[in-house]
Amino acid sequence: MTKVIHVHLIFEKKDYYFGSISAIYTVLNETQIGIKLSSLQHAGLTDGGVKLTQKAIIRQSHLIRNAQ
Repeated sequence: MTKVIHVHLIFEKKDYYFGSISAIYTVLNETQIGIKLSSLQHAGLTDGGVKLTQKAIIRQSHLIRNAQ
């Protein structure tokens, strides 16, 4: 299964989807999401896990694909 990280910016009302936690910081900065990279990496996000900050909702899930 492919991991997907969904970042919802609360005040900007925008959604972003990433393949890894580090990929988030190539588009957004820690000020925009309200958490540093090292803190998010150690937050223990698991499949279905959620990390709330004052500026963002960060969820990890998996991508469902059709069997080929």
